[in-house]
Amino acid sequence: MLSALRRASSHLCGGLLLLISVGVLCRPFSLLLDEQKIIRALALNYGERAAKRGKAWFNILHSSVRLDEKEKLNEVNKFFNMLYFVDDQRLWGESNYWATPVEFIGVNGGDCEDFAIAKYFTLLALGIDPGKMRITMVKSLKLNQYHMVLSYYETPASVPLVLDNLDAEIKPANLRQDLYPVYSFNGTQLWLNKEKGRGVLVGNSESLQKWTNLNQRLSVSKMKQPKLRME
Repeated sequence: MLSALRRASSHLCGGLLLLISVGVLCRPFSLLLDEQKIIRALALNYGERAAKRGKAWFNILHSSVRLDEKEKLNEVNKFFNMLYFVDDQRLWGESNYWATPVEFIGVNGGDCEDFAIAKYFTLLALGIDPGKMRITMVKSLKLNQYHMVLSYYETPASVPLVLDNLDAEIKPANLRQDLYPVYSFNGTQLWLNKEKGRGVLVGNSESLQKWTNLNQRLSVSKMKQPKLRME
């Protein structure tokens, strides 16, 4: 098991540079949320149906602002779980590509990392404290493979709620016996998760790698074209 986790951590390093930046990027991302510009870019890059999904995303952002946090979690989780799961190699023609939320919406699908990223960014835009959320790498015991979810901590001592594309219902982590936590991180810190709780702090997430790549790709002027058309 230990050797498997080491291999997983090695595999993660290439992708973590993108996610590590998420908490740091929350303010710039909010400033990039120009609705009309994004809708036009979605239509131009991915078609009119993509633009309609973009409008639906902004409707969620507008209508959920005054909801309480649990309701925001439910609305955002439900919205993104309507998109399709598809492997990076099939969709993008490369392994381990981490799409921006707008790319994910535009192509109408992605893998587990894309679901977690998009939910995280959207909840940040809705005012959820980034300290309450972590992007979490787990081992799916049912699928026997590594998987990514979003974890929400109502309080520092809370058992986290899990937002997942495999199970549409938001559940406390202690009810997700099918998931074995490995790592979790936000914009500033990295934890090794040994239990269903917060885990052991092992360092500063910025020490893993620079987050320049995702920062550069957040602009709608740098949207990637998929190899597989989902519609």
